[in-house]
Amino acid sequence: MPAESSKKEEIEQLRDAEKKYQSYIQNRNELNDVARLLREERDMLNNSRKEHKEEMEKLKKERDELVVKMRHHKDLRNKIQEQAKKLIEAKRKKKGEVFKNLPFRLEELKADFQMLEYRQETVPMDSRKENDLIELIRLKRAKYEKTKKLFDKQKLVEIDISDKDNAIDELFKKADEEHKKVQEFYNGSQKKHERYMKMVKELSISIGEANKKHEQYIEVRNEAQKLHEKAFEMKSRVVSIKSDRRKRWEEARKAIKDQNIMARKSTSDRGKLEEIADDSVDALKKGKKITL
Repeated sequence: MPAESSKKEEIEQLRDAEKKYQSYIQNRNELNDVARLLREERDMLNNSRKEHKEEMEKLKKERDELVVKMRHHKDLRNKIQEQAKKLIEAKRKKKGEVFKNLPFRLEELKADFQMLEYRQETVPMDSRKENDLIELIRLKRAKYEKTKKLFDKQKLVEIDISDKDNAIDELFKKADEEHKKVQEFYNGSQKKHERYMKMVKELSISIGEANKKHEQYIEVRNEAQKLHEKAFEMKSRVVSIKSDRRKRWEEARKAIKDQNIMARKSTSDRGKLEEIADDSVDALKKGKKITL
Protein backbone atom coordinates (compact mmCIF):
# COMPACT_ATOMS: atom_id res chain seq x y z
CA MET A 1 0.00 0.00 0.00
CA PRO A 2 2.78 2.53 0.76
CA ALA A 3 4.12 1.94 -2.74
CA GLU A 4 0.71 2.61 -4.31
CA SER A 5 0.37 5.77 -2.20
CA SER A 6 3.79 6.92 -3.38
CA LYS A 7 2.81 6.18 -6.97
CA LYS A 8 -0.41 8.21 -6.65
CA GLU A 9 1.51 11.08 -5.08
CA GLU A 10 3.98 11.01 -7.95
CA ILE A 11 1.16 11.09 -10.50
CA GLU A 12 -0.42 14.03 -8.70
CA GLN A 13 2.90 15.84 -8.71
CA LEU A 14 3.24 15.21 -12.43
CA ARG A 15 -0.29 16.48 -13.15
CA ASP A 16 0.28 19.56 -10.98
CA ALA A 17 3.60 20.31 -12.71
CA GLU A 18 2.06 19.93 -16.18
CA LYS A 19 -0.88 22.13 -15.17
CA LYS A 20 1.46 24.87 -13.90
CA TYR A 21 3.58 24.54 -17.03
CA GLN A 22 0.54 25.06 -19.29
CA SER A 23 -0.59 28.01 -17.13
CA TYR A 24 2.84 29.67 -17.38
CA ILE A 25 2.88 29.12 -21.15
CA GLN A 26 -0.62 30.59 -21.59
CA ASN A 27 0.14 33.65 -19.44
CA ARG A 28 3.48 34.15 -21.20
CA ASN A 29 1.83 34.04 -24.62
CA GLU A 30 -0.84 36.52 -23.52
CA LEU A 31 1.82 38.92 -22.25
CA ASN A 32 3.78 38.49 -25.48
CA ASP A 33 0.64 39.47 -27.42
CA VAL A 34 0.24 42.57 -25.25
CA ALA A 35 3.94 43.42 -25.70
CA ARG A 36 3.61 43.02 -29.47
CA LEU A 37 0.67 45.45 -29.54
CA LEU A 38 2.57 47.97 -27.41
CA ARG A 39 5.58 47.68 -29.70
CA GLU A 40 3.41 48.23 -32.79
CA GLU A 41 1.79 51.30 -31.19
CA ARG A 42 5.23 52.63 -30.26
CA ASP A 43 6.56 52.10 -33.78
CA MET A 44 3.43 53.71 -35.25
CA LEU A 45 4.00 56.79 -33.09
CA ASN A 46 7.67 56.91 -34.10
CA ASN A 47 6.79 56.65 -37.81
CA SER A 48 4.16 59.35 -37.39
CA ARG A 49 6.80 61.48 -35.69
CA LYS A 50 9.06 61.24 -38.73
CA GLU A 51 6.24 62.48 -40.99
CA HIS A 52 5.50 65.18 -38.41
CA LYS A 53 9.10 66.39 -38.53
CA GLU A 54 9.09 66.47 -42.33
CA GLU A 55 5.96 68.64 -42.34
CA MET A 56 7.53 70.89 -39.68
CA GLU A 57 10.64 71.35 -41.80
CA LYS A 58 8.46 72.24 -44.77
CA LEU A 59 6.53 74.79 -42.70
CA LYS A 60 9.73 76.27 -41.32
CA LYS A 61 11.15 76.66 -44.81
CA GLU A 62 7.97 78.33 -46.10
CA ARG A 63 7.88 80.64 -43.07
CA ASP A 64 11.51 81.67 -43.54
CA GLU A 65 10.93 82.35 -47.23
CA LEU A 66 8.02 84.63 -46.38
CA VAL A 67 10.15 86.45 -43.80
CA VAL A 68 12.84 87.05 -46.43
CA LYS A 69 10.26 88.52 -48.81
CA MET A 70 8.75 90.62 -46.03
CA ARG A 71 12.17 92.07 -45.15
CA HIS A 72 12.89 92.81 -48.81
CA HIS A 73 9.71 94.85 -49.24
CA LYS A 74 10.23 96.46 -45.85
CA ASP A 75 13.65 97.70 -47.01
CA LEU A 76 12.10 99.03 -50.23
CA ARG A 77 9.37 100.79 -48.28
CA ASN A 78 11.89 102.42 -45.93
CA LYS A 79 14.06 103.57 -48.83
CA ILE A 80 11.06 105.11 -50.55
CA GLN A 81 10.13 106.84 -47.31
CA GLU A 82 13.64 108.25 -47.05
CA GLN A 83 13.39 109.56 -50.63
CA ALA A 84 10.08 111.24 -49.79
CA LYS A 85 11.58 112.88 -46.73
CA LYS A 86 14.50 114.18 -48.78
CA LEU A 87 12.08 115.74 -51.27
CA ILE A 88 10.17 117.29 -48.40
CA GLU A 89 13.41 118.77 -47.12
CA ALA A 90 14.16 120.10 -50.59
CA LYS A 91 10.75 121.80 -50.69
CA ARG A 92 11.40 123.36 -47.35
CA LYS A 93 14.66 124.91 -48.52
CA LYS A 94 12.99 126.45 -51.56
CA LYS A 95 10.28 128.11 -49.55
CA GLY A 96 10.69 131.39 -47.77
CA GLU A 97 11.09 131.36 -44.03
CA VAL A 98 7.58 132.74 -43.56
CA PHE A 99 5.68 130.16 -45.58
CA LYS A 100 7.73 126.98 -45.25
CA ASN A 101 6.73 125.85 -41.78
CA LEU A 102 3.13 124.78 -42.23
CA PRO A 103 3.19 122.79 -45.50
CA PHE A 104 6.50 121.10 -44.83
CA ARG A 105 5.72 120.46 -41.19
CA LEU A 106 2.44 118.88 -42.31
CA GLU A 107 4.24 116.56 -44.72
CA GLU A 108 6.80 115.72 -42.05
CA LEU A 109 4.12 114.87 -39.49
CA LYS A 110 2.35 112.68 -42.04
CA ALA A 111 5.56 110.78 -42.75
CA ASP A 112 6.27 110.44 -39.02
CA PHE A 113 2.94 108.96 -37.98
CA GLN A 114 2.85 106.70 -41.04
CA MET A 115 6.24 105.29 -40.13
CA LEU A 116 5.02 104.74 -36.59
CA GLU A 117 1.89 102.99 -37.89
CA TYR A 118 4.01 100.81 -40.14
CA ARG A 119 6.12 99.90 -37.14
CA GLN A 120 3.07 99.02 -35.05
CA GLU A 121 1.65 96.77 -37.78
CA THR A 122 4.79 94.81 -38.58
CA VAL A 123 7.17 94.80 -35.62
CA PRO A 124 6.37 92.28 -32.83
CA MET A 125 6.42 93.93 -29.39
CA ASP A 126 4.99 93.46 -25.93
CA SER A 127 1.76 95.17 -24.87
CA ARG A 128 3.51 97.92 -22.88
CA LYS A 129 5.67 99.02 -25.79
CA GLU A 130 2.73 98.78 -28.17
CA ASN A 131 0.57 100.96 -25.89
CA ASP A 132 3.37 103.55 -25.71
CA LEU A 133 3.64 103.48 -29.51
CA ILE A 134 -0.14 103.87 -29.92
CA GLU A 135 -0.09 106.90 -27.63
CA LEU A 136 2.77 108.42 -29.64
CA ILE A 137 0.84 107.83 -32.88
CA ARG A 138 -2.21 109.50 -31.35
CA LEU A 139 -0.16 112.56 -30.39
CA LYS A 140 1.44 112.74 -33.84
CA ARG A 141 -1.95 112.45 -35.54
CA ALA A 142 -3.44 115.13 -33.28
CA LYS A 143 -0.55 117.43 -34.08
CA TYR A 144 -0.97 116.60 -37.78
CA GLU A 145 -4.69 117.40 -37.72
CA LYS A 146 -4.03 120.68 -35.90
CA THR A 147 -1.32 121.64 -38.37
CA LYS A 148 -3.54 120.63 -41.28
CA LYS A 149 -6.29 122.99 -40.11
CA LEU A 150 -3.79 125.85 -40.00
CA PHE A 151 -2.48 124.84 -43.39
CA ASP A 152 -5.96 124.89 -44.91
CA LYS A 153 -6.33 128.42 -43.68
CA GLN A 154 -3.03 129.39 -45.12
CA LYS A 155 -3.80 131.03 -48.46
CA LEU A 156 -0.57 132.85 -48.95
CA VAL A 157 1.60 129.84 -49.62
CA GLU A 158 2.69 129.72 -53.27
CA ILE A 159 3.59 126.31 -54.56
CA ASP A 160 6.30 126.62 -57.18
CA ILE A 161 7.65 123.11 -57.02
CA SER A 162 4.65 121.11 -58.19
CA ASP A 163 6.90 118.47 -59.74
CA LYS A 164 8.31 117.72 -56.32
CA ASP A 165 4.81 117.56 -54.88
CA ASN A 166 3.79 115.00 -57.49
CA ALA A 167 6.97 113.06 -56.87
CA ILE A 168 6.30 113.04 -53.11
CA ASP A 169 2.74 111.85 -53.65
CA GLU A 170 3.97 109.12 -55.96
CA LEU A 171 6.59 108.05 -53.44
CA PHE A 172 3.99 107.86 -50.67
CA LYS A 173 1.80 105.78 -53.00
CA LYS A 174 4.65 103.38 -53.70
CA ALA A 175 5.50 103.25 -50.00
CA ASP A 176 1.90 102.26 -49.26
CA GLU A 177 2.04 99.53 -51.92
CA GLU A 178 5.27 98.16 -50.45
CA HIS A 179 3.78 98.34 -46.97
CA LYS A 180 0.79 96.27 -48.10
CA LYS A 181 3.23 93.62 -49.35
CA VAL A 182 5.10 93.80 -46.06
CA GLN A 183 1.84 93.18 -44.19
CA GLU A 184 0.86 90.36 -46.53
CA PHE A 185 4.12 88.47 -46.13
CA TYR A 186 4.29 89.24 -42.41
CA ASN A 187 0.78 87.86 -41.81
CA GLY A 188 1.59 84.80 -43.92
CA SER A 189 4.81 84.14 -42.01
CA GLN A 190 2.99 84.54 -38.67
CA LYS A 191 0.37 81.95 -39.66
CA LYS A 192 3.13 79.55 -40.69
CA HIS A 193 4.97 80.23 -37.44
CA GLU A 194 1.87 79.66 -35.31
CA ARG A 195 1.18 76.40 -37.11
CA TYR A 196 4.83 75.40 -36.71
CA MET A 197 4.76 76.07 -32.94
CA LYS A 198 1.55 74.07 -32.64
CA MET A 199 3.28 71.15 -34.35
CA VAL A 200 6.24 71.51 -31.96
CA LYS A 201 3.85 70.98 -29.04
CA GLU A 202 2.18 68.05 -30.82
CA LEU A 203 5.58 66.51 -31.47
CA SER A 204 6.50 66.85 -27.80
CA ILE A 205 3.28 65.05 -26.82
CA SER A 206 3.92 62.34 -29.42
CA ILE A 207 7.45 61.76 -28.11
CA GLY A 208 6.08 61.44 -24.57
CA GLU A 209 3.46 58.92 -25.67
CA ALA A 210 6.01 56.88 -27.63
CA ASN A 211 8.37 56.80 -24.64
CA LYS A 212 5.50 55.71 -22.40
CA LYS A 213 4.55 52.91 -24.82
CA HIS A 214 8.19 51.80 -24.93
CA GLU A 215 8.43 51.65 -21.14
CA GLN A 216 5.19 49.64 -20.99
CA TYR A 217 6.50 47.34 -23.71
CA ILE A 218 9.76 46.70 -21.81
CA GLU A 219 7.85 46.05 -18.58
CA VAL A 220 5.43 43.57 -20.17
CA ARG A 221 8.22 41.86 -22.12
CA ASN A 222 10.22 41.38 -18.91
CA GLU A 223 7.18 39.88 -17.18
CA ALA A 224 6.71 37.53 -20.14
CA GLN A 225 10.37 36.53 -19.89
CA LYS A 226 9.97 35.71 -16.19
CA LEU A 227 7.00 33.48 -16.98
CA HIS A 228 8.99 31.87 -19.78
CA GLU A 229 11.77 31.03 -17.32
CA LYS A 230 9.25 29.60 -14.83
CA ALA A 231 7.68 27.55 -17.64
CA PHE A 232 11.12 26.24 -18.59
CA GLU A 233 11.80 25.26 -14.97
CA MET A 234 8.42 23.51 -14.70
CA LYS A 235 9.00 21.77 -18.04
CA SER A 236 12.31 20.50 -16.68
CA ARG A 237 10.49 19.21 -13.60
CA VAL A 238 7.90 17.41 -15.77
CA VAL A 239 10.65 15.86 -17.87
CA SER A 240 12.50 14.83 -14.71
CA ILE A 241 9.44 13.14 -13.19
CA LYS A 242 8.67 11.35 -16.46
CA SER A 243 12.30 10.35 -16.83
CA ASP A 244 12.38 8.86 -13.33
CA ARG A 245 9.19 6.93 -14.01
CA ARG A 246 10.53 5.67 -17.35
CA LYS A 247 13.79 4.67 -15.73
CA ARG A 248 12.00 2.66 -13.04
CA TRP A 249 9.79 1.07 -15.67
CA GLU A 250 12.82 0.10 -17.75
CA GLU A 251 14.50 -1.31 -14.66
CA ALA A 252 11.39 -3.32 -13.79
CA ARG A 253 11.10 -4.58 -17.34
CA LYS A 254 14.74 -5.62 -17.32
CA ALA A 255 14.26 -7.32 -13.95
CA ILE A 256 11.33 -9.33 -15.29
CA LYS A 257 13.33 -10.30 -18.33
CA ASP A 258 16.31 -11.34 -16.21
CA GLN A 259 14.02 -13.26 -13.84
CA ASN A 260 12.44 -15.11 -16.77
CA ILE A 261 15.84 -16.08 -18.07
CA MET A 262 16.91 -17.39 -14.69
CA ALA A 263 13.57 -19.14 -14.24
CA ARG A 264 14.02 -20.95 -17.54
CA LYS A 265 17.44 -22.08 -16.46
CA SER A 266 16.29 -23.28 -13.02
CA THR A 267 13.19 -25.18 -14.03
CA SER A 268 11.77 -26.98 -16.96
CA ASP A 269 8.32 -26.97 -15.48
CA ARG A 270 6.22 -24.69 -17.71
CA GLY A 271 3.62 -24.18 -15.02
CA LYS A 272 6.27 -23.18 -12.54
CA LEU A 273 7.71 -20.68 -15.06
CA GLU A 274 4.33 -18.98 -15.59
CA GLU A 275 3.77 -18.86 -11.84
CA ILE A 276 7.08 -17.07 -11.33
CA ALA A 277 6.29 -14.56 -14.10
CA ASP A 278 2.85 -13.85 -12.64
CA ASP A 279 4.32 -13.36 -9.19
CA SER A 280 6.87 -10.90 -10.61
CA VAL A 281 4.22 -8.86 -12.37
CA ASP A 282 2.08 -8.75 -9.20
CA ALA A 283 5.07 -7.68 -7.21
CA LEU A 284 5.77 -4.83 -9.66
CA LYS A 285 2.16 -3.70 -9.57
CA LYS A 286 2.35 -3.49 -5.79
CA GLY A 287 5.59 -1.57 -5.95
CA LYS A 288 7.62 -4.36 -4.38
CA LYS A 289 11.21 -5.01 -5.25
CA ILE A 290 11.83 -8.16 -7.33
CA THR A 291 14.53 -10.49 -6.11
CA LEU A 292 15.96 -13.15 -8.31
